[in-house]
Amino acid sequence: MANHKSALKAHKQSVVRAARNSSVKSRVKTFSNKVVAAINNGSFESSVQSLRVAESEIMKSVTKGVLKLNTAARKVSKLAKKVKSLEARAA
Repeated sequence: MANHKSALKAHKQSVVRAARNSSVKSRVKTFSNKVVAAINNGSFESSVQSLRVAESEIMKSVTKGVLKLNTAARKVSKLAKKVKSLEARAA
């Protein structure tokens, strides 16, 4: 355990940040899973709607410093590609 005052404070800060980061990551996963669930149901309209919400949530995580921009873009692109393939199957 930390012995110096500054080390104790740094440890407290890291615990708070870790909790915040895990919360944001959990939200990203939840909304991404909602998109996948909508795709599995075969509903194009609901999958587009949930993709829009998930994209917003993923980009929010970038502004909070939880995800890097390229990682977020990759996640959004992957979800959009799945939704687009659903549109092709429906047509």
